[in-house]
Amino acid sequence: MTTQDVPPITDDTRLAALDEAVLRLGPYEACELLQEETDLTVASVLARQNPAIADEILWTFAEERRNRVLQAAPPEQREQWSKNHGFPDDSVGRLMDRPLAVLLETQTVAEAIERLRPIVQRALVTYGWVVDTSGRLSGVLVFRELLFADKAAAISELMVKNPFSLRPDQSLTDAMREALKRHFPAYPVCDASGRLLGIVRGQTLFEQQAFELSAQAGAMVGVEKEERLGTPWSRSLKFRHPWLQLNLVTAFVAAAVVGVFQTTLDQLVVLAVFLPVLAGQSGNTGCQALAVALRGITLGDLREGQAKSMVMKEALLGLCNGALVGITAGLGMYFFARSQGNASAASLGLVVFLAMIGACVASGIAGAAVPLALRKLGADPATASSIFLTTASDVVSMGLFLGLATWIVL
Repeated sequence: MTTQDVPPITDDTRLAALDEAVLRLGPYEACELLQEETDLTVASVLARQNPAIADEILWTFAEERRNRVLQAAPPEQREQWSKNHGFPDDSVGRLMDRPLAVLLETQTVAEAIERLRPIVQRALVTYGWVVDTSGRLSGVLVFRELLFADKAAAISELMVKNPFSLRPDQSLTDAMREALKRHFPAYPVCDASGRLLGIVRGQTLFEQQAFELSAQAGAMVGVEKEERLGTPWSRSLKFRHPWLQLNLVTAFVAAAVVGVFQTTLDQLVVLAVFLPVLAGQSGNTGCQALAVALRGITLGDLREGQAKSMVMKEALLGLCNGALVGITAGLGMYFFARSQGNASAASLGLVVFLAMIGACVASGIAGAAVPLALRKLGADPATASSIFLTTASDVVSMGLFLGLATWIVL
């Protein structure tokens, strides 16, 4: 193929390529990718993004460059971006788009059609948002109602009055719960006085919720949600390493517990074989409780006052699972100790049984309590929760196992 055969790269092609690249990157990498682009190009690329993603990228730029990008954007887009950033992370306000088809309730059908004609030629519009002279949302107009309506009729006669709306400070979880009941393609966002601030598309809500859920698994082990496959290794190291240092400190705590019972281990070397069994089983029990607790918090299933009952349920499940698994593990210890000629085989089997029950109960409680405690402290419930849970499970399981062995066998 000669150079003449290569199709020219149009502005739309360039924007589409940048749009696709930005979708695969975190905010820092996207910012670096766009650094060499013109301010107008950056503004155009961000306008194509999910509003929450655009907000993250825009505010990653240095203040001087960010201001230039804002100035390059159309005034209405610039105003919307600035307005969105004033709301908390993971709130509806960060997801708002500018409402295009805004109509006055005093307009006639003919006036509304003329108002909508240039808008629908450049954007996909689903509803008309009808407001009063103060900008308060009074109704929603479905476009099909305009087809057969009298041109002289007021749109206030056709609109759906008192429409459902979201609040800008509403959490993404609460908004998703409302969206699942209604399945509208777009939702108006109004402040406490009913003034229309923006709209949120249903697709945007689901995209953002899917992203938050996908980031949750990484957050449990200290992987930041900004990290993607395309994140450079140096930045990934910066994100992950501090949590690994914290994990090492907590591992030292568990090791210190084992060190306290060094004399017991010296006399009953057979115990060392079952330490990983106790730690692994209790850890899995805690992770199950943690997964259910995080799911309940994320989906909004955990109501006010239900925290205690959730913790008690996980404690009961830990007791039942620990007892059933403890029987198997206790028999395993009994037969293993007998094969080694240990005269305390029955006592060691009892120790394993009791330790398994206690460790699973404690891990179940920790799995439910850790995310609740993090949320109460104002942190993301998923943030490094697995690290804290592992520490609690290891300390309790090993300490209980060795302590019971010291008390019952020695």
